[in-house]
Parts: sequence; structure tokens; C-alpha cells
Amino acid sequence: MKPSREISDDGRFVRQPNHFTDPLGPPEPGRYRLYASYACPWAQRVLIVRALLGLEDLLDVTIVDPIRDEKGWRVPGGDPEYLSELYHATDPGYTGRYTVPCVWDTRDKRIVTNDFPRITLDLETSWGTEPDLYPERLRPDIDIMNDRLYHGLNNAVYEAGFARDQQAYEEAVARVFSTLDFLEVRLAESEHLFDTLTDSDVRLYTTLARFDAVYYAHFKCSVRRLTDYPALWAYARRLHAIPAFGETTDFDQIKRHYYVTQTNINPTRIVPVGPELDWRL
Repeated sequence: MKPSREISDDGRFVRQPNHFTDPLGPPEPGRYRLYASYACPWAQRVLIVRALLGLEDLLDVTIVDPIRDEKGWRVPGGDPEYLSELYHATDPGYTGRYTVPCVWDTRDKRIVTNDFPRITLDLETSWGTEPDLYPERLRPDIDIMNDRLYHGLNNAVYEAGFARDQQAYEEAVARVFSTLDFLEVRLAESEHLFDTLTDSDVRLYTTLARFDAVYYAHFKCSVRRLTDYPALWAYARRLHAIPAFGETTDFDQIKRHYYVTQTNINPTRIVPVGPELDWRL
């Protein structure tokens, strides 16, 4: 599936803005439904936070099929058949990509938000506070870290993978590995990015979990593997050992989504075997 509408004239990938950005209202059992994919790093963030905060009874979830086609994400055995139907029910004129995560309001019959950076913060500040993933004393520092992670790693791997210009690709790759180098030094001295588990750790983990399986080869981020960074690799495995992280990490769905869906990068749709990694501590 080609993100041609998100490629600039100079061959750079420019992610579309999030279209639905209302804040989540107060929790009401049965009212809100999260649509997510185990394959998508942005959606996995919300699944992790939902589990960490114990919000399973307050926020229902539907997991979409990992293979996305031109109609968008399919809802297995569900009503609607495709996530796109909810987008058009909310905004009949919508023309962008149909993205996960998004939150559907079953009472008002509309998508409240597909604003992935904001969804986790809303859950952390308005729906559950134990553990406190966005503590007030750290919020300015978390915001700075999250911005650095997004531009240097979370989104930069996509900028490398979807680039259609050599310079654009090389600039994105340089940002990826300068960020990983920075994180390796930081995590050599600390169990988490800060002195406690925070929203930033969630955002970093979902990219690390996909790095060797997908981004290293598929997105051509091939300078070094995650396993070549001792501190980062140990950190990723520590987080993976926490059920909220490990139980929402499905490497089969991750690989099938990227290698089968993104035919502009992998036209054969062949899913590679491996890598053989032991994520156990």
C-alpha cells in the first residue's frame, strides 16, 4: 500500500496530520471502543497503557486484521466490515488514510480521536493514575523526550523506509542512529528513561520491538541492530517481560503487516524468516 499522498516533492515522507483530535471524555463503561492493531506501533502504545492502568473494563477494544488493503483496516467478523466505514460515518468527506488507533464513541456514533500521541496522555491523566505514567514533576522532561523520540526514531524509521530520495533517506537514517546512540548511553546508567516507568518508555518500546524484525531490513535502517546495543537490548527485554508489553507484542502480525501491506517497498509480499531473537530475560 503506497503512502503516495504523504511524499513531498523532494521525496520525503511527511505523515498526514491526525484528523480527529477531541479529548476523551470521562470513562463510562461500554461507551468508548478502541480500534487497534497489534502490528501498529502507534496502536500498541494505547494497548500497553490500557493494560498497565487496568482499564480493560472501561475501554473496550477491537483488534483489526494486520493485513491492510486499499479499503483500509478490516474488522474481522465485525460490524463495520472496514474501519473506513467509521471514518466516513464521522466525516463523509474524509479523504486521508484510515489509521489506528482510533476511539469510537458508541453513544454519539462518531470517532472521538485518532490522535495517537494524545490518546495515551488522556488515559494517563483522566482515566487511570496507577502507575503514574505521566507524573506532574516529570511532564516537561517527558514532553521533551517524547518529541525527541518521535522525530529521531518513532517516525524517523518511516521517513527512512518511505523516502524516495537518497539524501532524504540518509538524513532520516542518521537521525535514527544518533538517537539510538544517545539512548544507549542514557540507559546504560538507568533502568528506565527517567527514574520511573513513564509514557516515554511506552513510546520507545514499540519502536524497539519492531526494529530488528522489520525496520533493520524493510526500512533499510541497517547500520546496527537493536541487539548490537547492549543497554537498549537489555532495556527492551525488561519491558517485554512486563505482561502489558509482552502480551501486546505479536511478532507474526508485525511482520505480516509490514511485509505484505507495504508493497511499494516489498512488491513480492514475501515475509522473511527470522530473526531468531530470545526476548526472555
